[in-house]
Amino acid sequence: MSAQLKRAFDEASKLSEAEQDAVARWLLDELKSERRWDDAFAESQDGLGKLAAEAIEERRAGRTRPLDPDSL
Repeated sequence: MSAQLKRAFDEASKLSEAEQDAVARWLLDELKSERRWDDAFAESQDGLGKLAAEAIEERRAGRTRPLDPDSL
């Protein structure tokens, strides 16, 4: 365990049981969410690669134009 995480747990251990449970739920939810994002990103690599290849081809073919944020 890293020193920073140990410090956070030491501080959390000073909270009431209800507050500790709230912190635990929050942390577990965050970790679960991160895993979902990691999984989704890993699964999207093929699709992203295809989109990138299409964009490069569009650019090479002259079918793109510079983005003008003022015109959005």
